[in-house]
Amino acid sequence: MLHLRPLPALVDNYIWTLADAAGQALIVDPGEAAPVLAAVDAGLHPVAILITHHHPDHIGGVARLLEAFDIPCYAPQDERIPQASQRVADGDRVRVEALGLEFEVLAVPGHTRSHVAYHGGGIVFCGDTLFSLGCGRLFEGSPAQMLNSLDRLAALPAQTQVCCTHEYTESNGRFARIAEPENPVRDLRLEEVARQRAGGRASLPSSIASERDCNPFLRVGQAGIRRALKQWRGIETDDRLQTFAALREWKDGFRA
Repeated sequence: MLHLRPLPALVDNYIWTLADAAGQALIVDPGEAAPVLAAVDAGLHPVAILITHHHPDHIGGVARLLEAFDIPCYAPQDERIPQASQRVADGDRVRVEALGLEFEVLAVPGHTRSHVAYHGGGIVFCGDTLFSLGCGRLFEGSPAQMLNSLDRLAALPAQTQVCCTHEYTESNGRFARIAEPENPVRDLRLEEVARQRAGGRASLPSSIASERDCNPFLRVGQAGIRRALKQWRGIETDDRLQTFAALREWKDGFRA
């Protein structure tokens, strides 16, 4: 049995750990070292690091962890991640022998040009590409790239656990209610999230099935979203890409 756990970090980040009964653990996107080192003091034994993209809140703790542990660090082919010991690209396989797991690397550009996700063991570590009820901002990529990346992730098996790296679900939900007013499945999800957060628990992981049902950025073909775009933004289109681009622009300026 493997235990999946998000370690809170920085303001609203999660550093994901996946550990066996002996505490041998995979570490994903350590934006700072302190939460991981605290978990080590409690019995965690890092065996590898996975990095999804170069932003400081995802790699800020890597150097310190590599000083403390002689373990591999897998990262995309990007010079802005100098700590990587092994570079990965789309279609590569990352084998974590200590856990008996293999991950497929998926190129998911849009948020950044070199962003990757890692899929294996019924889990996808998707960084800042897919959020629960949302998606990442387009800092370096195009709407077409991001939509293609989200389509790739949405095509994963329905029960795949979605391990994104920010606690954004409630704030994303406020936009989702406007972008698709009539979605009772989404409303049930937000009720669950409210209970989780009120109890001090993470709203993650989500699942691919839930995101397909609830996340407006995976539902750009739905009539309700297109009606909302027309009503709120005066945009009328049947094109998925144009709908996605308009929805992402709307979200960028959304305040609730």
